[in-house]
Amino acid sequence: MLDKTKNIVVTITFGTLLILFFLANILKKDTQISITERRKLASFPQITIKSVLDGSFSNKFEKYTTDQIIKREEFRKLKSSIEVNLFRKKDNNKIYMYKNSLIKIEYPLNEKSVLNVANKINEIQKSYLKDMKCYYSIIPDKNYFTDSKEYITMDYKKLEEIMKKNIVNAEYINIFDCLELEDYYITDIHWKQENLQKVVDKISEKMNFKNRLTNNYEKEQITEFDGLYAGQIPIKVEKDKICTLTNETIKNAKVYNYENRKETKIYDLEKINSNDKYDIYLSGSTPLITITNQNAKTDKELIVFRDSFASSLIPLFTEGYSKITLIDIRYIRTKDIEKYIQFKDQEVLFLYSTLILNNSSIFK
Repeated sequence: MLDKTKNIVVTITFGTLLILFFLANILKKDTQISITERRKLASFPQITIKSVLDGSFSNKFEKYTTDQIIKREEFRKLKSSIEVNLFRKKDNNKIYMYKNSLIKIEYPLNEKSVLNVANKINEIQKSYLKDMKCYYSIIPDKNYFTDSKEYITMDYKKLEEIMKKNIVNAEYINIFDCLELEDYYITDIHWKQENLQKVVDKISEKMNFKNRLTNNYEKEQITEFDGLYAGQIPIKVEKDKICTLTNETIKNAKVYNYENRKETKIYDLEKINSNDKYDIYLSGSTPLITITNQNAKTDKELIVFRDSFASSLIPLFTEGYSKITLIDIRYIRTKDIEKYIQFKDQEVLFLYSTLILNNSSIFK
């Protein structure tokens, strides 16, 4: 009799907890973004006859419930802690620690994706850049610098070969040997601006603007931050530091953002309070911006087709040009570019990380 009563109490208690948990999820206001994952969370999907019949509603609803479950961050941390500390997994969410740096596994090589980038570059050249001098460079992700046999990496040589074989009219500038793991943030995918002098030297020499750079900068530490990977694996690591390199040319340069139609500075210090402090460099990801050099001693202009890595590198090119235009085709369609830019005799640089080359479906 006692056991029966105990079972009834346990059943009622468990059922009550389930109902309360269910109600709490219904009443909970949707969370817009995940700070630790640096992404927008799914919102409730629109219900239509078509979406119900083709199954897309159920798929989106499942994603919505997973993203919006109450105490989601706590559950994520608990799961990570159990997998790493109890089951001794060496990675969590494909993120692992190597020589005091957090790295996300990027494997295998997606050859179709790389070919898509090469074809996109050819398409842009054919549409806009006829008879213009073009260059391209590839930024290696942190996996390139690991030599551990525990973690498999993509075939970087094959990636380079695909680009070289398929890009028609652009000169390749190899910067792989200008970098090492220590040039990247511990908790983030990006590189440190203060460590990029070798990259600047290599690209400026190949593109013949090295003689226009003084390379005299004042280094200033702006803030500390936890990067993209910091909250995704239960390993305590030191905070990264955002530093800027500046001189009179960079201080006086004007940046125009076509998306919000605002004029700003190269370093947007209002972003100190943003979720992603790397956005301090050129205000973060945006479709189209221009940098005008107020102290220019040349009339040469540069166009850069880029991803987020360029935000910290290109400011160091400012002395070399009167105007630099940065285009991010993740956020603007290539057919819309000519609405904003008059292509004439500018020099052109395509600058993409291996992370983008391997996941080029994000291009518009």
